[in-house]
Amino acid sequence: MPGMLMDGGGAIVPFSGEPGHAVAAAPPVRNIRHGVAPPISRVYVSFSSGNLLQVACLRPPNPEGGGDRGAEEVSGGRVVEVNLGGGGSGPGGADAEEIDEAEMRRIEYGSVPAFALLQSRKNALVDGSGMSRLPSVSEHAEWWQYVLEYSKTIGSLLGNPDSLSAYMIDDPKMILKVKEKPTSLKAAWELLEIFFVDKQLQTWLPERLVDWLADYDSLLTKTENTIYRTLINFQKKLINLQVVEDDPDYWSGLSAALSVGWLDIVVNMLRFHGSYQLDQMDSRETENGLVEAVAVLVSTMPRMRPDLPSGKLGQCCKTRPDFIKALEKWRGQVSKLECSAFWIQCGHQKTRDGLKSLLHIMLGNIKNLTASTSHWLELFASHLLYIRPFTVGFEGMHQLAQKCIQLKPSADNSGLTGLLTGILSENTEVVLAECTKNFGPWMVTHAMELLTADNDYADMMLHEERPNFGGISIEELHRLVYAQVLCSHALTWQIAPTYLSSCLNQGLGLLEILLLKQPIQDNRVVLKTLEICRLYELENVSTNIMKIAGIYHWKHGRKGTGVYWFQQANDKVRLDRIAQQLFEHIGKSVTDDSFKQWEGLLELLGSDIGSAGGLEFLHRYRDFKRSLQMAQEGRTGESVRQTVEFLIQLMRNPSTPQRFWLPLLHDSVRLLNCKPCPLLNVAETTLLLNKLQELSLAKLRPDFSNIHLPSHALNSVRLALASNLARAILEEP
Repeated sequence: MPGMLMDGGGAIVPFSGEPGHAVAAAPPVRNIRHGVAPPISRVYVSFSSGNLLQVACLRPPNPEGGGDRGAEEVSGGRVVEVNLGGGGSGPGGADAEEIDEAEMRRIEYGSVPAFALLQSRKNALVDGSGMSRLPSVSEHAEWWQYVLEYSKTIGSLLGNPDSLSAYMIDDPKMILKVKEKPTSLKAAWELLEIFFVDKQLQTWLPERLVDWLADYDSLLTKTENTIYRTLINFQKKLINLQVVEDDPDYWSGLSAALSVGWLDIVVNMLRFHGSYQLDQMDSRETENGLVEAVAVLVSTMPRMRPDLPSGKLGQCCKTRPDFIKALEKWRGQVSKLECSAFWIQCGHQKTRDGLKSLLHIMLGNIKNLTASTSHWLELFASHLLYIRPFTVGFEGMHQLAQKCIQLKPSADNSGLTGLLTGILSENTEVVLAECTKNFGPWMVTHAMELLTADNDYADMMLHEERPNFGGISIEELHRLVYAQVLCSHALTWQIAPTYLSSCLNQGLGLLEILLLKQPIQDNRVVLKTLEICRLYELENVSTNIMKIAGIYHWKHGRKGTGVYWFQQANDKVRLDRIAQQLFEHIGKSVTDDSFKQWEGLLELLGSDIGSAGGLEFLHRYRDFKRSLQMAQEGRTGESVRQTVEFLIQLMRNPSTPQRFWLPLLHDSVRLLNCKPCPLLNVAETTLLLNKLQELSLAKLRPDFSNIHLPSHALNSVRLALASNLARAILEEP
């Protein structure tokens, strides 16, 4: 057969682990923290956007009555996102080695107020100007300030830039010290802020990129060398070095740090030079003078920026003319030192060569800059510092970046370098793809506002409604994806409505589905859901949730809780049905024990349900029973008369069902017989006798409801009423 491989055991595509082939590397294993209590019945795997893989872990269906368990056990499952590119499994798609799940949740919750405030301001601008198109918001002069404030707030959540890399000058043996580990998420956010939002940085954008590289140089690559890694390795080696100036790594570290503008590190490392030691066997004043002269030149290097952070060295120049003047003067001093005759008197060859290399870097020698840097982005920063400090605009920077990539090609392209390349090429699609691929839904959702702050093309592209997306825009699509990730976790679903409500086309519909699908076993979850409905004015959804909660609790035997939710939902249909069932249940066996069993539910239902079909009667009947009990206990004479009044009211009320007449009269027999004086007058007694006569005739009908009373009950009532009538007639005047 053509194309069949005969040495692979008949396999069309030989497996690398088969005999005769090289052993394949072990496949990467990613631990998924799903948090679902065992047992897990099913696992579903599906691809999401970018490099994200969605893994759904589902528990078996809960048995009947499972609502009494804890919230953890009743959970039906959970959807976890796995970043195949970075190996992360956090909800935001960030690398798990950088940001753990709890930290990502803190970021997610902290970003909600800033996002909601920005959306509120956007809506206010739209309403104030009467615009119908959202993209026009970016034309307002104050909009970029709102976005900048939003960006600063989000950036503070991701970490403190001042504490990412703090260079220690106090410790003579410490080159740099990392207080807080930098994260790619923070680095990417700062890149977007630098290029898309902060207009104040336009005059000193190269310097801002140098500062950014100083904070995040360690994140550029995981496999290749960087200046940060070079300094870290030398820091470990420095402990065992007696004469640092004899070590080539000392001078290579100095050149590398100087090439990217880490002036404080360079000055600190120059102080390690042996010529500064007091216990010298020979005279090294000239050598020390040259080292100190270079250190002074480094510390006074002109920087075109408004100010310098604490601990940073350099000479600030706020305007371009001042910078040009200071730069010419400073380079003249560097050239003068390079041509000095003192180099001949310097007897240490490595010191002389190392210092000369530093001077060449300060003069912008391309050969020295290329040799001192490891990554193309470091070479890019060195060009901005020493060769092209006035580079402005994306086009010029992109051309420079392409040249640096050719000089320093990198096989390990991290998400940050890909993001920066997309930014410099002014390709919004690439920027969006890099954010989606490497930083996850959280980054994409919140970075949309940065991309559209002052970019008309990005504004139009992200807000354009697309038929292939179901009539929604790219911005809304990514918000819906991020909301789905939030909804999959029991601790973050509460903040998903903020993002769903900002989606004008499909957000509110999905929000209603989200709220209706929340578990109603726990009243705290129900109350939280109802609060969200109140905030977003979803009265119909709130009513349906209360009805669902009422049905659930009623079916599981919690009658009182069910009635409470029906009342909150103003569900008269179900309340009427419950009242009718209660009325019929009590009517089947009107005994003290039966009535006490339902008295609490009757109290909860209240008497204000006009269409309850006898609920008002049950409340009157309850009052009658209480008064009758007090009268039989002989507490007060007033209770006796009140009992009689309740009896007459019940018998006269047309809402009193006929099947209750005999139980009412039979309950009063003992009270009527035990009193020597008549409790009822002639008219009242005649009323009761007429009711009794109607009841006797009704017994002949086939639909008569038989109450379980003694067979002599009717005769006992008739005898008691006749006796009371006789006494009433005798006592009437």
